[in-house]
Amino acid sequence: MTTIEPVPYVTPERPRRRLAERLGAALPKIVLAPSFAISLIFVYGFILWTVYLSFTRSRILPVYDLVGFDAYYRLWSQPNWYMAIKNLAIFGVLYISLCIAIGLFIAILMDQRIRAEGVLRPIFLYPMALSFVVTGTAWKWFLNPGLGLEKTMHNLGWESFKFDWLINTDMAIYTIVIAGVWQASGFIMAMFLAGLRGIDGEIIKAAQIDGAPTLAIYRRIIIPMLRPVFLSAVIVLAHMAIKSYDLVIALTGGGPGNATELPSTFMYSYTFTRSQMAVGSASAVMMLMGITAIIVPYLYSELREKRT
Repeated sequence: MTTIEPVPYVTPERPRRRLAERLGAALPKIVLAPSFAISLIFVYGFILWTVYLSFTRSRILPVYDLVGFDAYYRLWSQPNWYMAIKNLAIFGVLYISLCIAIGLFIAILMDQRIRAEGVLRPIFLYPMALSFVVTGTAWKWFLNPGLGLEKTMHNLGWESFKFDWLINTDMAIYTIVIAGVWQASGFIMAMFLAGLRGIDGEIIKAAQIDGAPTLAIYRRIIIPMLRPVFLSAVIVLAHMAIKSYDLVIALTGGGPGNATELPSTFMYSYTFTRSQMAVGSASAVMMLMGITAIIVPYLYSELREKRT
């Protein structure tokens, strides 16, 4: 004789609970979907559009007929492009090295648990809170020979003092370095300070017990352990150096002449001022390739370390 098992009674509340659970699980995706779509279109979509335009003869307006690498040939035949690359090399090397050196030095001093640390940290970080336009404008006033430091020294009686880097074609690029280092070194200090605070104090105490001098402890133990921080700082600073635009425009405007021309200012000038959209797009693609060449190896090393 077969037995009939009773069918479980499903209350009306169960489907409602399941629907509420599904909506709760899908809510983050629903909220983030518009932002994701906007980023997909206005970031990656326009990147692909710029790459496409670099293979056309676009001038004032986009032209969608492909002509191959003509824009890249014209780009690499421009003397201004070589000047921009040279200036980027000077600015990038000095900017990265000085920011790391100054940031590490300040971080080591701050790591000594000084009493005024709570006051000094915001002071060092404050420049990074300013926009590059504000930084460039402030340093333009300060370095202007007829308005800033040189005039102040003359008013104080030092008539022979001369600091005309802002209008000197050979030295103008170094004013960009000064302003950039002033703004970013505090941020790099915060990165190194976080790394120093993360080092196990027992290792340092063991080295001190063994009689190692302080300089040797930093050189052989602490600084090598900060390798990930060094790598992150280089990546961040290199990215900022390649895309530097507003700081240059606010401080020197790319001049005098083209003495402070960078790839970013070259791209804007050829795209919107000289009506060479294809050449400007090609320069933007070269900048993207430069940033990619820096970031991809970093991501690869990070992912490889996580797997191991």
